[in-house]
Amino acid sequence: MPVRSFDELRGRARDLGPVRLAVAGGNDASVLEAIIQAVGEGLVSAVQVTGDASAIGAALPAALHPVVQCVEASDAADCATKAVAAVREDRSDVLMKGHVDSTAYLRAIVSRDTGIRAGGVLSNVTVAAMPSWPKLIAATDNGILPAPDLDQKRQIVLNTAALFRGLGVSPVKVAAVAATEKVSAELPATVDAAALAKESRAGNLPGFVIDGPFGYDVAVSRDAARAKGLDGSPVAGDADLLLFPTIEAANAVAKSWKFHGQAETGSIVLGARVPVMLNSRSDSAARRINALILAMVARNSGGGTT
Repeated sequence: MPVRSFDELRGRARDLGPVRLAVAGGNDASVLEAIIQAVGEGLVSAVQVTGDASAIGAALPAALHPVVQCVEASDAADCATKAVAAVREDRSDVLMKGHVDSTAYLRAIVSRDTGIRAGGVLSNVTVAAMPSWPKLIAATDNGILPAPDLDQKRQIVLNTAALFRGLGVSPVKVAAVAATEKVSAELPATVDAAALAKESRAGNLPGFVIDGPFGYDVAVSRDAARAKGLDGSPVAGDADLLLFPTIEAANAVAKSWKFHGQAETGSIVLGARVPVMLNSRSDSAARRINALILAMVARNSGGGTT
């Protein structure tokens, strides 16, 4: 059965058993709160956290000291590099972004010599549960690729395969979002959407049903799809994943879910050797835990790679 809430997802993650966690940059109250909560809930069996080791150790409850290894790191780049090394050397299973900037974090992940890139493109996906939507819904790419081309969009979709397997969703209904449903050479997003929909109909993207181009309204509203004569689409009004043409569009929509849609959300990066958490530094401990349980089910269903 498909997972339809983060409460259900948490139960599934617990059933999988705990993971070893690496955290890049632990000098932040919400990061430490997430670590404490993850260990307390039995989601994590061991933690390696980089940063000011003495300050982090002093801020953690004494009961966690046997579980949490504090690794001294001088700055954001050092924090990220040492956390990535824990994954690369198989001392950790999942990577979390703590209180470091995204540029330093991603640079460590994709480093040719010391990173954990799997070879394809990295892409970010945000999963949301909202009172206004009857199931989980996801948006991509809202954190890595500014303006993906057709090949990158195809890989962005394929990157999510393990995640949706873990969520019990099959096939994955993907709405390729654009400004209009009409294909026009002046709007490249519509051309790419039509090309992906054609590939999907030909069976070239197993596990996914892609359709579009769709406006956001058609992707999420059966009434809008019906009004525009698109209610015959298996995706229109019932999307699991929204594929956006630019990072700005995806990022704005995912944040609107959080701030206006009362959404519970979690975000992870796929396409590395393991699922990677790319939290905003403003994210709460709860959102970090949501990202962790998404990473756990994706890892169990095939990892960060496709």
